Amino acid sequence: MRLIILDRDGVINQDSDAYVKSVDEWIPLPGSVEAIAELNRAGYSIVVATNQSGLGRGYFDLDDLEAMHDKMRTLVEDAGGTIAGIFYCPHAPEDNCRCRKPLPGLIDVIEAELDCSVHGCYLVGDSLRDLEAGLEKGCKPVLVRTGKGEKTLRQLIDSPREDLSATQVFDDLAGFANYLLGHD
Repeated sequence: MRLIILDRDGVINQDSDAYVKSVDEWIPLPGSVEAIAELNRAGYSIVVATNQSGLGRGYFDLDDLEAMHDKMRTLVEDAGGTIAGIFYCPHAPEDNCRCRKPLPGLIDVIEAELDCSVHGCYLVGDSLRDLEAGLEKGCKPVLVRTGKGEKTLRQLIDSPREDLSATQVFDDLAGFANYLLGHD
């Protein structure tokens, strides 16, 4: 299976320091929905792995989260693609769960649900914790500059890390998709 794992907020849709709390606040980044559809057409399965601590903090409820995910799926389907699965951690950082990135629990669930190994597949994120969770499972880290990506890139430049030295950086998800499809 050719699998790509995407973070949600800041990669597929606009991020907010005040949390994305409703379907109206869930706004796709330019070109992200089309990029997912293009990757699907090229034979890639796309899954989303996202921390959603706003759920555990009471900023929104499960119905709100499902409405956001329904909107995302519908937009991707309208563009000719599909999302193979959406996996989320509802916990706040102080809950110390194993599914909250940077821990790999969410990715373990993806492997179990899809009955596959994610070793060697791309994980696209905008934060250090996304990249760290992917590295833990042997994924190829990809950083996008959207969302918190610029801040994360500055962190990596200011404090280089050997384990993240191979991280590829793109302006956005569409830029990553164009690169990957051009080198496939």
